[in-house]
Amino acid sequence: MNAGRTIRVVLAKPGLDGHDQGAKVVARALLDAGFDVHYTGLRQSPEQVRDAALQFDADVIALSSMAGAHLAFGERLKPLLEQAGLQDKLWIFGGNIPVSDHDALRALGFDAVFATGSKLDAITDFIKANVKAPPEAASGHLPPGGAASGPAEPVARRPLGKDAQDKSRARSN
Repeated sequence: MNAGRTIRVVLAKPGLDGHDQGAKVVARALLDAGFDVHYTGLRQSPEQVRDAALQFDADVIALSSMAGAHLAFGERLKPLLEQAGLQDKLWIFGGNIPVSDHDALRALGFDAVFATGSKLDAITDFIKANVKAPPEAASGHLPPGGAASGPAEPVARRPLGKDAQDKSRARSN
């Protein structure tokens, strides 16, 4: 359990997956359980997930996939997280993931896989029981993978209730 600051969770929707209702429900459950949640939104690349985890100084990196690209995404994300020093963080994958793929995700380093329909309490309880204690807020200590030149910059948060298709929020890449 966590004796320091509030547990920080980065929740991302990888790849071309456009189904975010479940991720928003999970984000709300995590917030209600007392976690500090940064929902990155849709269509995140492995690099964007890594960068969000570093910027937010995440204790948990959670991904939600309904599109079937979980193994390919996990294979691309793993070396990026390891190179960034984030291998000691809790990695979670959830969504429409066949049971036959759970062991492959665990072999990639994911600590848990929560299939569609998992109880929200099971997710929050797993995080509480398994996250490594974050540093004390007052200590000024940043764990490996944290900002190298001082505290992380504030992260702009996206409201959970906004429509992901809102053109004013669309990115041009």
